[in-house]
Parts: sequence; C-alpha cells; structure tokens
Amino acid sequence: MHILLIEDEQKIADFVLEGLGALGWQCTHALEGAAGLAAVGQTRFDAIVLDWMLPVMDGMAFLGRLREQTPCPPVIMLTAKAELDDKLQGFQMGAEDYLAKPFHLEELAARIRVLVQRRTGQAPENLRLNGLELNRVTRKATWQGATAVLSQREFLLLEYLMQSPGQIFTRKKILFHVWGIDFDPQTNVVDVSIQRLRKKLTPPNAELAPEFPLETIRGVGYRWASQ
Repeated sequence: MHILLIEDEQKIADFVLEGLGALGWQCTHALEGAAGLAAVGQTRFDAIVLDWMLPVMDGMAFLGRLREQTPCPPVIMLTAKAELDDKLQGFQMGAEDYLAKPFHLEELAARIRVLVQRRTGQAPENLRLNGLELNRVTRKATWQGATAVLSQREFLLLEYLMQSPGQIFTRKKILFHVWGIDFDPQTNVVDVSIQRLRKKLTPPNAELAPEFPLETIRGVGYRWASQ
C-alpha cells in the first residue's frame, strides 16, 4: 500500500513512517495541507493519514479541497483534537475515520487496513470463521454466546490467525506481525495473549460448546482451525 502522511510534527511523522515502513508499506510525507494536496494530484494513494492543526492549509481546509477531486482516497484523521464536536466536524468534511493522539501505531495500521479493504471491497466489517465473529471496527469478538471487546493486541492476534485458517504460525512470526518484534526476546507474551483470548471467549455453557478453533501446535506455535 502507498500511504500519504500529512503531519507537521517531525517526531510523530518519523514514528509513523518508520512503523508503517516496517509493514512493507510505501509512505510519502507532507508537512502541511497544500503540499499534501499537490502530492495527491501527482500520485495515487491508497489512504491518507491527516493531522488537523497544520500550517498554511489545515486539515479541514485540506478535506474541503480533497472532496473536489474524484476519486479521492479514504482519510483517517490523526489529531489531538479529540472532542466529539471535533470528530463530527471531521466526519462531516469527509474523513472516514478518526484517531486521537496519543495513539498506538498498531491501531493506526489496523484502521488503515480496514479503510482500504472496505473501499476496495476486499474485506467486510465482520470476519466470520468457525462460528466466531470478529468486528474489525469495534474489536468485539463473539463465540458461542460469549462476547468480549478485545484489546488492540488481542484483536490483531486473532485477526492475523483467522485470515489464514489451517496455517501454522510460529511464536516468532506472530511476535513480528503483531508486536513488531523481529527477534526472539525469550518472552511468553504470545502464549499469555492466547490464554487471555480463550478465557475472554469462554462460552456460558463451555461443557456443551465445540472446541475453541484456536489450536496449539505443541513445540511449534498456533493456528486457526481450517474447519
């Protein structure tokens, strides 16, 4: 994916660019709205991450100008302006999502994925497999009558496994894709997170429910059941 980041705080920009780049995404950075608008006129972007408080042309002015271009990529606001009225104004101006600062990079990446997949029709809002339903927007998971709102890491872990049923993922591979750790830190964070997921989604009548489809492959890792 090719992402346009319009952000005037260099430290935040560097943080986002490094994180999204680690996912293999191409990123273009603009310091203010006018430069961002010029970039949109020259390059096809899959999504735009937009700050509100920008010099020269702020985020709202940028959105107003962007709406004049057809088609235009989906926009997620990334800003410290987090009041309800601010969010409503952003949505009214054409933003499709809104993430307040401070933020977790994993959540930003997840929201970008949902925006792009929704726009291209590649993925529905709800992921359903083996009787489990996972809402990509609310992070709510439902299994055999048990419902839980997952943490961002739990959501990313469950989504990652569910997207490739039957495939075995090592702990090291899960650490890289969910936590962004590209080495083995000798931690049991993956196992703890798996246990927490299973506990959160324990059905009311657990003794009558089918086996939870998140399988442990002893000595190797985990997989989502293919059936």
